[in-house]
Amino acid sequence: MTLAPRQLALLVGLTLAWGLNWPVMKLGVTHFPPLSFRAASMLLGLPVLAAALWWLKVPFSVPRAHWRALAGLTLTNMVVWHLLVILSVPHLSSGRAAILGYTMPVFSALLGAALFGERLRPRQAAGVAAAALGVVLLLWHEFDRVAGAPFAAATMLVAAATWALGTQQLRRTTIPLPTLTLSFWMTAATTVVMVVAAALAEAERWHWPNAPAAWTIAYNAVLIFGFAHAAWFTLARSLPPVASTLSVMMIPVLGTASGALALGETLHWQDGAAAALMVAAIASVLWPQRGAAQRAG
Repeated sequence: MTLAPRQLALLVGLTLAWGLNWPVMKLGVTHFPPLSFRAASMLLGLPVLAAALWWLKVPFSVPRAHWRALAGLTLTNMVVWHLLVILSVPHLSSGRAAILGYTMPVFSALLGAALFGERLRPRQAAGVAAAALGVVLLLWHEFDRVAGAPFAAATMLVAAATWALGTQQLRRTTIPLPTLTLSFWMTAATTVVMVVAAALAEAERWHWPNAPAAWTIAYNAVLIFGFAHAAWFTLARSLPPVASTLSVMMIPVLGTASGALALGETLHWQDGAAAALMVAAIASVLWPQRGAAQRAG
């Protein structure tokens, strides 16, 4: 398969926004309670997403018959992911949190085969294997740290597996609505959950955000909840599941590199080797098949 120019633009923007966000989140939760950080980002990002729908004349309404299906997609694609990730980030380095979170493509491939009868072509299977090996290499120097925070590491893996299930479900949804409409209501429902969770668990720790907290919240509001999630849902619905998941495997590489530059986290030779494996994994899925390329020519 090949990417259309619009899909490529979404993929590049998504990779940059999500990749750089891992050290941004780490900095943000250092200066602000984690659940409240996420809730504030969503509250400010939701109007940005709503403005995009209004500007593009995308309908907001969801027929009652689809509410249950939309609730299921919201749970697996957003609620579980955001709750578990934001509670884990304070206990892991930003780069390694990204790596654990982006084991999602491996889970997606396994769930696709186990639950949905997907058959991986040899090249796709090789891509999944390369991505998995890349994750192992990136964690090479973090096993001691992960062992010291087993709950946080396990929580990130549960979040990744749940997101993988959500991606598979989103690809197969029969809800006849634009992706932006689904994205808006999934974000809105998750915002309510995060606000309630923050109020119950962190109300006594609330304070006016300082400068680092304020700009990291703004980054998440505009680029993550105003753009990245909608871009991801669009790719997940328009590309085959393995392609849509492996296509973002450069995000943990970018997260690891930006964490090293911004937060002083140490890089090793395994990081470079993993980056090469991630590129190979992406190419294995997105590079056109020989026959398809010849027909296109």
